[in-house]
Amino acid sequence: MNSIASLVMAVVVNDHEDGDGSDVAQPQKRKRHWGLVVCHNTNPRFVPFPLGYCEFLAQVFAIHVNKELELEYQIVEKNILRTQTLLCNMLMRDAPFGIVSQSTNIMDLVRCDGATLLYRDKVWRLGVAPSESRIRELALWPSKCHKDSTGLSTDRLSNAGFPRVAALGDVVCGMVAVKISSMDVVFWFNHTLLQKSDGVV
Repeated sequence: MNSIASLVMAVVVNDHEDGDGSDVAQPQKRKRHWGLVVCHNTNPRFVPFPLGYCEFLAQVFAIHVNKELELEYQIVEKNILRTQTLLCNMLMRDAPFGIVSQSTNIMDLVRCDGATLLYRDKVWRLGVAPSESRIRELALWPSKCHKDSTGLSTDRLSNAGFPRVAALGDVVCGMVAVKISSMDVVFWFNHTLLQKSDGVV
């Protein structure tokens, strides 16, 4: 760029990636680097203090960006809550197959490549998901390994100890499984990391 002199200002905003939206106003909230404002000059240039203090403008810009991101995050949260309410109503009305057959379904709740409902010994699959026989194996596995748990989440089935992970091929890397009854399970699958660590819920 043939730049001899440059002035760089960071734009730092609140990190909403892992938050729950409840601590937006807290000063200890984690920060993340959103971008840079970079000014270039083709000749050597000394920047006097009043001009150098334009970092204040970058901070004001960061506040505006942060407000836009917070608004977007709140909209996403409202949509998730609305979807959760809709799907829970389907379960309460004893029509759980609706959570996979309706236009609003369980894939709208979790960022995933595929999802499956195992209900009353029947399997409904959405997106990229293992075969029905593999789903039944996955449904039995948490109950054998974690008898008192209501669900299981892992970013790598190979690390979580699933004995037949090789049979899944490239279809599944991470999985979240939640029991809705002793025999009925909802699954979410991903090719990439779903969680930062394995866990039992």
